[in-house]
Amino acid sequence: MTSTPTDDRAVDVVVGLAGRATPRCGDVLVVAVDGPSGAGKTRLARAVGRRLGARVVHMDDVYPGWDGLADAVPLVVEGLLEPLARGEDAAYRRWDWVHDRWATRRRDVRWVPRLVLEGVGSSVGAAGAFAALRVWVEAPRAVRFERGIARDGEAYRPHWERWARQEAALFAGDGTRSRADVVVDTTGAHRVPR
Repeated sequence: MTSTPTDDRAVDVVVGLAGRATPRCGDVLVVAVDGPSGAGKTRLARAVGRRLGARVVHMDDVYPGWDGLADAVPLVVEGLLEPLARGEDAAYRRWDWVHDRWATRRRDVRWVPRLVLEGVGSSVGAAGAFAALRVWVEAPRAVRFERGIARDGEAYRPHWERWARQEAALFAGDGTRSRADVVVDTTGAHRVPR
C-alpha cells in the first residue's frame, strides 16, 4: 500500500507561505487544502493546523452525501466563511454519513484568527475568495484510489468512482489547480511553490 506520510518539507513550505499571506476572510487567515480524494489532504491539513495553531475544519462534514460535492461549496461559504469574515462565530450543518441525512446538531466554530479548511472544494468558487493561501494536494489516480479503498473497503469503490466524476467536473469548471499558490504531490514527485 502506498503511504501518505506527512512530509515536513511540504508542511514547512505551506506554513511559510501562510506566514506571509494576507487574510481574505475578514481578519481570519484561511488556508484551503484542496485536491482530489485520497491525495493526502487530511494529513497535511492536520500537520499545518498544528504548526499554525489553527482550527481545522473538514469538508467531509459538509458534503450532503455521495452526490453532494458541488452543493458543499455554498454551504461552507454561508455557514462558516461569511460569519467568520464578519468577526462572528459560525455554525455549519454536518452530514451524518451513517444515516445518509443531515445530523440534528450543527457544528459550532468559534471565531478564530487562523483556520485550515480541508477537503475537495475548499478553494473552489466563492470559497476560494476567502482563502489567503490555496494549497493543491495531488497524487496519481491509481495511488489515490488504492489509498481510499484500503481505508474505506472494496464495497466503497462505486462511491469513489461516482465521487471522482464529480471532482473532475468541479475542478475543470473552476480551474482549481491552476489557481493554487502551492502544489504538493504526496508521492514525492514534486512540490511546486507558485
